Amino acid sequence: MLGHSIKASSLIKSMSRLLSAAAITPATAKMSAGCDFVALYNGQKIPLIGLGTWKSEPGQVKEAVKYALSVGYRHVDCAAAYSNEAEIGDAFQECVGPNKVIKREDLFVTSKLWNTKHHPEDVEPALRKTLADLKLDYLDLYLMHWPHAFERGDNLFPKNPDGTMRYDYTDYKDTWKAMEKLVEKGLAKAIGLSNFNSRQIDDVLSVATVKPAVLQVECHPYLAQNELIAHCQKRGLVVTAYSPLGSPDRMWKHPDEPVLLEEPGIKKLAEKYKKSPAQILLRWQAQRKVVTIPKSVTLARILQNLQVFDFSLTEEEMSHVGSLNKNWRYIVPMLTVNGKPVPRDAGHPNYPFNDPY
Repeated sequence: MLGHSIKASSLIKSMSRLLSAAAITPATAKMSAGCDFVALYNGQKIPLIGLGTWKSEPGQVKEAVKYALSVGYRHVDCAAAYSNEAEIGDAFQECVGPNKVIKREDLFVTSKLWNTKHHPEDVEPALRKTLADLKLDYLDLYLMHWPHAFERGDNLFPKNPDGTMRYDYTDYKDTWKAMEKLVEKGLAKAIGLSNFNSRQIDDVLSVATVKPAVLQVECHPYLAQNELIAHCQKRGLVVTAYSPLGSPDRMWKHPDEPVLLEEPGIKKLAEKYKKSPAQILLRWQAQRKVVTIPKSVTLARILQNLQVFDFSLTEEEMSHVGSLNKNWRYIVPMLTVNGKPVPRDAGHPNYPFNDPY
């Protein structure tokens, strides 16, 4: 159900060939200079391109992370709900730290608090579990994954007998106050939000003593998020775009949906610059100072996704890509109830996607 159907043996062989060819050396360690960054309000630098790990299967994700670090990535986006943090931690243990080529302070690691851990007393234990899995002492950024909560416990997706979700109604502002304590304790350098709408962001800001540094949301030319990005930038939040390539390997694809990587205008720009359509999409975001976290376990694509700092789109081309907006949201988690697909969380009062932005 997750990731690409690649035979493990051939994947590992191809990875070991590429890894030996791109073994981490001091020279490649410095390549991250080409990976541009933006500054968070607290002065931390977040690289504009990071490696996404959602849908990266255990058995594939460790080698993908090791390879990404070897070719210059210095930003890895994780989450407890992806159920692969322990394997990512194995990669970090091998590549990052004292006497390793990559120093911990040169790597930006994000993780996320899952919906079943919104009770204030569950927040710190949830982060400590993530840190233990990732084999790290602190995170650079810890996000609240969604504004709405699920029933407390260790089942990531607690459901009723009819297949609907079992919700919890903890106020995300109370969860936020618990997250602020993680910064005071040095367990996270910055905290932020994911999948919050503009009203919910302002709601958190109204009680925050530690301000959210980042909003992570789905964002690509078909869902350009111009109003939400402007809202965040006015309030000092950096925006990170997930599914920047339109998430072509999602589980709940709609048969009639538009395919972003096949968009004629994007393909034309790719031909002009001798780049892939994916690189055009990532470059567009980088020029808007939007961070992207493309996910791949394919080594050639992992490398390609980082190679977007050697060309620029013109103002006209930037506008053209921005004009493709259709407010098309690819990532709406779905459930099957009584044989029909329904949005999984739309019944929760804190569901974020009922507002315009």
